[in-house]
Amino acid sequence: MTYLWIKSLHVLFVIAWMSAVFYLPRILVNIAEAGDDATVKARLCLMGRRLYGFGHNLFGIAFLFGLALWQGWRVFPRILPNVAASMHWIDAKLGLVALLLVYFIWTGRLLKRCEQGGALPSARTLRLLNELPVLVLLGVLFLVIAKPF
Repeated sequence: MTYLWIKSLHVLFVIAWMSAVFYLPRILVNIAEAGDDATVKARLCLMGRRLYGFGHNLFGIAFLFGLALWQGWRVFPRILPNVAASMHWIDAKLGLVALLLVYFIWTGRLLKRCEQGGALPSARTLRLLNELPVLVLLGVLFLVIAKPF
């Protein structure tokens, strides 16, 4: 039963973090489309900064629950099963999660650059880049559900 609670909490915090991964680039699109309206840009930058910080917290919590699922069996062998027992789907999943984290950090740096007066890519480019995490998330979901290798 403990395993199912940990897994449920991991999934909950991953979903919450992914909402930040999806929404931060959308805020960047809105900033790019705001033009010279300083008030709108300031409000969007504030929203983005708060979301970015909150997203890091959500990632940290999801990471801790994921770590417990992945390696917890070493500490609590009677409570937590070895979910990855010599299977390599977990390696690919962790690689894709690392890619999502790099993407999230990159969008945070774009936000910081914008706050400091730097230029953003075009709204169209940002919209296209906003779709990338969906594809990576699809790969993560496939690996977790199918465990193909």
